[in-house]
Amino acid sequence: MHYSRIQKAIFLDRPNRFIAHVLLDGKTETVHVKNTGRCKELLVANATVYIEESDNPERKTKFDLIAVEKNTSENKKILINMDSLAPNKVAAEWLLQNKKLFPELTLLKAEHTLEDSRFDFYAEYNDEFTHPRKKLIEVKGCTLEKDGIALFPDAPTLRGLKHVRELTALSKSGEYECMILIIVQMTGCKYFTPNRETHAEFADALKEAKSAGVKIFAVECEVTPETLVAKGEIEVRV
Repeated sequence: MHYSRIQKAIFLDRPNRFIAHVLLDGKTETVHVKNTGRCKELLVANATVYIEESDNPERKTKFDLIAVEKNTSENKKILINMDSLAPNKVAAEWLLQNKKLFPELTLLKAEHTLEDSRFDFYAEYNDEFTHPRKKLIEVKGCTLEKDGIALFPDAPTLRGLKHVRELTALSKSGEYECMILIIVQMTGCKYFTPNRETHAEFADALKEAKSAGVKIFAVECEVTPETLVAKGEIEVRV
């Protein structure tokens, strides 16, 4: 996916989940934060951030905060996209191009409702033996890195836990193939693992999901201030 009208700024502070203050060309600007998560390890004072200018003159804030540079424990800088709307867009691109998973994709539908649940994607495809298949896919965006390891979640997630448990039950029923796709919004991580320290229940649920046949993939992304593109799979350890 692509962004336009990107500018470089310096992060100052974050009064609440929705806005932040940045320094742009010597002037303090209030910007919209496109991620309501904590992101405490990313949004630190004086961090370099990238913001996108909106073309909507009616908005209260003129810019969206898109990405941030982070200093790693190895004294390296990595660029992390923190737009919470981006993972589903990247996931759709990756799924449509993935002939290994979907030899013949006939349908990819976003925001699929099943009873009282809603999943990010529903897919229909024919496998290599031309057998029709149905797959439910839930996408999670990952912005947390620690010692070269990609982690999710960065805060307890009851919604994420619910999704994993629902997919586990559906996979056990045999009616659907089920998949969890982790979009790692950075590049260079050694592997992905659930953040047990932050949410042990989610980590346990993910392990149970895998045992029940839910496929778990993690895909790292190539990140620039203007783009976020799926690069390739990394190892998943649950």
